[in-house]
Amino acid sequence: MKKEQEILDLVEDYITRDIFPGANFAVIEKSEVKEFLLGNAAIFPEKVPLVSGMLWDLASVTKVVGTGTAVIDLVLAGHLDLELPLQHYLKDFADASVTLRQLLTHTSGIDPFIARRDELSAVELRDAMYHLKVTEDKNFHYTDVNFILLGFLLEHFYGENLDEIFAKAVFAKWQMESTGFGPVKNAVPTAQTVPTGTVHDPKARVLGVHCGSAGLFSSLTDLSNFVQGYFADEKYLRLLKNYAVGAKKRSIAWDFAFNDENWLLHTGYTGTFILMNLSAHKAVVFLSNRVHLKDERAKWILERDKLIRLLIKNLTD
Repeated sequence: MKKEQEILDLVEDYITRDIFPGANFAVIEKSEVKEFLLGNAAIFPEKVPLVSGMLWDLASVTKVVGTGTAVIDLVLAGHLDLELPLQHYLKDFADASVTLRQLLTHTSGIDPFIARRDELSAVELRDAMYHLKVTEDKNFHYTDVNFILLGFLLEHFYGENLDEIFAKAVFAKWQMESTGFGPVKNAVPTAQTVPTGTVHDPKARVLGVHCGSAGLFSSLTDLSNFVQGYFADEKYLRLLKNYAVGAKKRSIAWDFAFNDENWLLHTGYTGTFILMNLSAHKAVVFLSNRVHLKDERAKWILERDKLIRLLIKNLTD
């Protein structure tokens, strides 16, 4: 990357302004992986030094590292059909109109509201997911429910829990030895209200190893291996086109960074993201715990997008 210092200066500025206490990120160009480690793992209630190899709560990056990649592999191999309804594969889902394509591009029209959600057990929450209202609005609406349902589909398809599926179908082939569901040790503290090593996402806390939308912890090394796995297999180049029906362009499971079909992107609520250009074999894995100090999501999205735009610019120039 030609303007490496420009990126480092911006990340340092974010740390100084308490956007996050620290960040561990990698810039990947073909086989070269440059790791950067800045700031602290935590500041309150006491300072915790940030060291290489710690595990981070991926939040919604779980959607591509686990569920998305497992489903993509099945779709590209012809084992799942994007045009078939979820109900074809998962009989317990009550609505016959929702297709896999819609779930994977967040155009399902599912209303994610669940009454008394935080009071439900895992069994009750799963049943509620199977009976959600489906609306006529098929515009893009990002919701965890789409990927939770895809996780349930994977469990039915394989006859195993998601942790077992991910370990065999994704992690083992790409030497992702530290990646898995929490609780975990050697984790970076996320929010101060959540025990270290415990998932931040409330639905993932209830569903545990059955949650396809959030819940995974991983290290920078494992995620760099994940990216290299995508680079090494030409089948993933088939992701570089729009699979969504509607105004918002989406790949299968992945977003396009600022609608540029060269750059696959997925972000996580906790301050994580993976950005990949599969044609150029360039990527960034960015891990931070921005909810540790404060949870100002709207402001964070502006700061995050500024960083992503700068990364793309410097990886393209």
